[in-house]
Amino acid sequence: MPHRPRTERIGFPVTLPEQELNLTGKMLIAMPGMGDPRFSTSVIFICAHSSEGAMGLIINKPMHNMHLSNLLEQLSVMQSPGIDDINLYFGGPVEGGRGFVLHSTDYTSDLSTLSVSPDFGMTATVDILEDMAKGSGPRNALVALGYSGWGEGQLEAEISANGWLICDATRDMVFGVQDADKWTAALNSLGVDPLTLSLEAGHA
Repeated sequence: MPHRPRTERIGFPVTLPEQELNLTGKMLIAMPGMGDPRFSTSVIFICAHSSEGAMGLIINKPMHNMHLSNLLEQLSVMQSPGIDDINLYFGGPVEGGRGFVLHSTDYTSDLSTLSVSPDFGMTATVDILEDMAKGSGPRNALVALGYSGWGEGQLEAEISANGWLICDATRDMVFGVQDADKWTAALNSLGVDPLTLSLEAGHA
């Protein structure tokens, strides 16, 4: 009798869970036509992202006439002579009275530093400002007031609606590129021409 190949199915059906999107340590690039003017041409570093929501800091919107020295003065922290007086940033519309420091990983707070990635940490306790004021803070730092936040599924929905592009975050992009050039530089890192993108948005 000739051998008849087995054709029945083997194993049992399995429903695989959907891969959870985790953008922690990535950057969001606002698409042209962003409905909220507060996020227009913004680049946002995502500090934390889970199924419960996301939190990030806008890294390319310095606050006019607001510097680290102003913040230190409000907190009664003495700034040592010769310490660079850096700009403060608008981190987002949520809790504008709270400060957050996105920084290089050569620094870790004794109180609490969130390890975001091998290149970035985020500290929201006053001890980092005290260390920065005396010159013992991180090599690179961006100080933001307020943050950008999304509830469960909100960021994923905005991405699906083409509100944001996603790119990798690099230390040079976050700390080295001029603020006015970060949006364009982030798009260029994806091979996207900002002019073409703007024209497409205008014809949408």
